[in-house]
Amino acid sequence: MSIKMKNICKSFNGQQVLSDVSMSFSEGKITCIMGASGVGKTTLINILMGLWEADSGEITGINNKKISAVFQEDRLIEHWDAIKNILLVCSGNVTDEIVKKHLEDIGLVDYEGKPVRALSGGMRRRVAIVRAILSEYDILFMDEPFKGLDEKLKNQVVNYVRENTKGKTLIVITHDRDEVAMLGGELVYLNSRQ
Repeated sequence: MSIKMKNICKSFNGQQVLSDVSMSFSEGKITCIMGASGVGKTTLINILMGLWEADSGEITGINNKKISAVFQEDRLIEHWDAIKNILLVCSGNVTDEIVKKHLEDIGLVDYEGKPVRALSGGMRRRVAIVRAILSEYDILFMDEPFKGLDEKLKNQVVNYVRENTKGKTLIVITHDRDEVAMLGGELVYLNSRQ
């Protein structure tokens, strides 16, 4: 079942952020959301995830779905290492070995035994991505997941995400048309007139 948003409105302190936004997201597919900075993309997915309530409008197709997310901030436990951060959200059948394989697939080396606060921004970003993908979910939300990665690394990480989310519903906020093309996703554009 597709996720449908109908006439979603949201304002903060009297400032209208979303006005009558209607869009749908296909089940089992990748959808990329683009739009100018400040247009409300993060607000939109925070409403979809149930973190914020819309002022008005209707959302269908998301009830009782398991959600995973990569936020703009990595939201890691600073004094834990990468493996412990990832296992925190995983079911019991995800082992250290599985986590290490995924970290290797995403190009992460030299992380073992270090708290994540000692890792570079790009390394932390990849830990957050692996954590989201290895948790149990029906819908994965990613807010600017590839920000701060150099081009070569970005290609590897985008391929990792594409390969490991096949058949899942993936909603990605991006500013980069190349990322949309690499992911092979449907594109929806959020503009300030919606």
